[in-house]
Amino acid sequence: MKKISVIIPTLNEAESISACLACLQSVREQGHEVVVVDAGSNDATLSLSENKADLILSSPKGRARQLNFGASKASGALLLFLHADTLLPANTISVLNQLTDTDQFWGRFDVRLSGTNLLFRVIEYFMNTRSRLSGIATGDQAIFVSRQLFEKIGGFPDIDLMEDISLSSSLKKVCRPLCFKEKVQSSSRRWEQKGIIKTVFKMWSLRFRFAMGVSPDRLAKEYE
Repeated sequence: MKKISVIIPTLNEAESISACLACLQSVREQGHEVVVVDAGSNDATLSLSENKADLILSSPKGRARQLNFGASKASGALLLFLHADTLLPANTISVLNQLTDTDQFWGRFDVRLSGTNLLFRVIEYFMNTRSRLSGIATGDQAIFVSRQLFEKIGGFPDIDLMEDISLSSSLKKVCRPLCFKEKVQSSSRRWEQKGIIKTVFKMWSLRFRFAMGVSPDRLAKEYE
């Protein structure tokens, strides 16, 4: 099994980072690496990450910039990009052991949202099915990619939103993603705080307008 570097971008993630890193300690025990890339948190994110990550880095704000910087400092041959409010399945290593020895591959996990509302089960189904059919993955699904392929396509584009969509679009020009049915658990807090239906329509609107050529910088301002 190639060494895995799990790269986590953070900005004021004290509410989520402890649970995320707790799930990764068994990964570290098996010889893999956890990299936290912080963009100037002013809460307890960094103190909560101490001794639970192999590298804690500082980076300019912007998820794409943070992930690219983390990848440049990581030592693994397989890069796994993980949101701070997402939990990897307990059998992550055994799942990734299914990968072939090829140097060019990428993929993602299915996602399960943490909320109990039945609407979340519907949203999950369509997120995972759409991704499987389209070959496009989102950051919530814990995208993984071989370092060789990541470097070949130039990493994440330096944009403020939709970096995961853009990365997927570049990667699938080389090869289709591996879509594992094992589920990561992603926080549903954004949906619950802003309204489930409202959030669905907002995300679809942002993606549609991005596909139509609207600037990611403009969309990022609306998203925030």
